Amino acid sequence: MADQAQPIDNAPDMGSDSANKSRFHPRGQAVIHGINRIGLMSLYKKEVRRFMKVQTQTVWAPAVTTLLFLVIFTVALGRSGREVLGVPFATFVAPGLIVMGMMQNAFANSSFSLLSGKIQGTIIDLLMPPLSEGELMAGIIGAAVTRAVMVGLAVALAMLFYPGVSLAMAHPWAVVWFGLMGSVMLALLGLLTSIWAEKFDHNAAVTNFVVAPLSLLSGTFYVIDNLAPVFQAISRANPFFYVISGFRFGFLGESDIGDTNAAVFQSALGMGVFNLVLAIIIYRVLKSGWKLKD
Repeated sequence: MADQAQPIDNAPDMGSDSANKSRFHPRGQAVIHGINRIGLMSLYKKEVRRFMKVQTQTVWAPAVTTLLFLVIFTVALGRSGREVLGVPFATFVAPGLIVMGMMQNAFANSSFSLLSGKIQGTIIDLLMPPLSEGELMAGIIGAAVTRAVMVGLAVALAMLFYPGVSLAMAHPWAVVWFGLMGSVMLALLGLLTSIWAEKFDHNAAVTNFVVAPLSLLSGTFYVIDNLAPVFQAISRANPFFYVISGFRFGFLGESDIGDTNAAVFQSALGMGVFNLVLAIIIYRVLKSGWKLKD
């Protein structure tokens, strides 16, 4: 009896397993309710750090390029004390150049986010985390707008040292609203481009044949009243025109949108509605997984 084997006490503790299982949510049940703030802020910081690592190229270089536009056009067109909307030509063109730089860099930032992941094979790093389509959009758009604001401040700072330029604001609300609406609009278009594009050539095509022409032909360097009626109508169909003219109105208190301030208010409301519709469309595209999950 002394040789009788003793019972081995290595059986699993079922009570302990039940306790461990109770620590986890049932499979398929949502753990994060509401907004995933940690994930959203992580994506935003990642996108901001990405362009800040090369800030010489992404923030300061656009400021220098935009300042060169100002120098060239004021020398070519601003001779003999030329005035537009009652102010010197350099003061007239400066606000348009600032917001044009903001919009183009917002597009550049958001159009790179998903496209680089698709080309490098790291798109899964954006699709796998517990982020909803709205949170994914918000993180990318927020970072693009951040870059746009930083570029705008850098351009404005550079222009302050240029002779003949005054950046005194007549309506600060218009500067803030149209600057943000223009940045959001191009960030949304950039995100849509990033979803659609399959290589960098596609992205460059949209930049060169859509964004650049619409920016330069939107009244940045002239008032549309100088154009023929047909071309005035074409300009008024360009949303870039309302952003640039509304942003300029914030500095000068004058605009070629309309004869009254009510026209500027209507344009401000229209830009908000346009961006909302565009955001809904892009949200539905992200929700469908088109070009991302195929």
